[in-house]
Amino acid sequence: MPAVFSHQFDAPTFKGKVSFSTGIFINGQFTDGSDGTTIDVINPTNGKVITSISEATAKDVDTAVDAAQKAYDTVWGLNTPGAQRSILLTKLANLMEANADELAALEALDNGKTFNWARNADVAGSIDCIRYYAGWADKVVGQVSETTEAKLTYTRHEPIGVVGQIIPWNFPLLMMSWKLGPALATGNTIVLKPSEFTPLTAIRMCHLIAEAGFPPGVVNVLAGYGNTVGNAISSHMKIEKVAFTGSTLVGRKIMEAAAKSNLKNVTLELGGKSPNIIYDDADLEQAVNWAAFGIFWNHGQTCCAGSRIFVQEGIYDEFLKRFTEKARSLKVGDPFAPDTFQGPQVSEIQYNRIMDYIKSGKEAGAKVEVGGERHGTEGYFIKPTIFSGVNPSMKIVQEEIFGPVGVVIKFKDQEDVIRQANDTVYGLAAAVFTQNLNRAITTAHRLKAGTAWVNCVNQLHSNVPFGGFKQSGIGRELGEYALHNYTAVKAVHINLGHQM
Repeated sequence: MPAVFSHQFDAPTFKGKVSFSTGIFINGQFTDGSDGTTIDVINPTNGKVITSISEATAKDVDTAVDAAQKAYDTVWGLNTPGAQRSILLTKLANLMEANADELAALEALDNGKTFNWARNADVAGSIDCIRYYAGWADKVVGQVSETTEAKLTYTRHEPIGVVGQIIPWNFPLLMMSWKLGPALATGNTIVLKPSEFTPLTAIRMCHLIAEAGFPPGVVNVLAGYGNTVGNAISSHMKIEKVAFTGSTLVGRKIMEAAAKSNLKNVTLELGGKSPNIIYDDADLEQAVNWAAFGIFWNHGQTCCAGSRIFVQEGIYDEFLKRFTEKARSLKVGDPFAPDTFQGPQVSEIQYNRIMDYIKSGKEAGAKVEVGGERHGTEGYFIKPTIFSGVNPSMKIVQEEIFGPVGVVIKFKDQEDVIRQANDTVYGLAAAVFTQNLNRAITTAHRLKAGTAWVNCVNQLHSNVPFGGFKQSGIGRELGEYALHNYTAVKAVHINLGHQM
């Protein structure tokens, strides 16, 4: 029998006991993995083990795919009307809402993000996403195409079948919802791998999915490692589509595995090195506040983080002064404390990676304006860090750090900043701060990025598409656009009397 997670929360922001099975979830049942092995889940605030979960293997992926295919063929897919799928998704959203505090507490515990941010952003956004796609489930339609009076021609947008989904550790519940929503709304069955670093909300969601009444096999969740479960999903001959959110490096491997197997459809939401452009006519106080939110929110572990902050020369010195003061004012500490803004990095691996980048910046000659060191004596806390005096060749300018580390760069005019901002292999997001509407629109249109924010950053909505240019990904999450990731278009030709 799989182990049970049981934890008594006793914090100002959440009090209560949470208990549930931590097995892998296949065909509506929680079981141990085929090898009977487990994975330790670590608390990033102190490096101690929270609990152990069942480890899935490639053999378990085979079992899950068979269950998903059977469910698709018999009780889901074309056998369940969109209206019924809508009802089930709505029930799931309602259950998530009823358990919102518990889900937020789990996110804070194994990810390290603050409870308040998890509750008000991650969980709230996840509920909204599931509800949004519940509304789409009975509205996925084709169209009739005029040809001749002797023929009726129309298209159907059919579900693909069994799809594989691999989600990251930075927004575990939110990314799960972004994947589940459009896939279930369009009638697909799912084999999903959460990150082994942050599996608790995904496992808890399985209980809610079963309680909502989804038939067994429609959603299967297997916590395991990338080189086993992730690779098995990417290369599986019976999985017709794979969706991945994570690093560009891993995205390449998934695309390669998909190509070498059955040439399955692939969508990728990958990394970024997003520019945040602040013109000299910007509202300086608001620009400082948004810039801090852009890079330090979620501990900098955000693919669209505004990590390259370009400031026009006329306000550069004053901005840097205020930005540094703002960074110093952000409280780093216990994720369950009500006034904490930034918790720990997710893992020791990630902590060490970020500290190596900070070391690289120092050795390359960049100036640390604030931070650049560990916070506290235990756990994986890093002080909000700002570098100045950088040049384009530095690793901290070119590579995604995925931590609370930003670089501030001076620019002269619009042409100068657009050239610098687009000097990256990434193209996920960008931000522009200015009071000049023409300048805002012109700059936003010339930036090579999938999302452009004006006088704000990190704003995401379920009905607005999100995804990247260049090496930041393929396809779009959210909105009506995401439905296209999970449907196959079939053209039907009906002869109404034409004789050969």
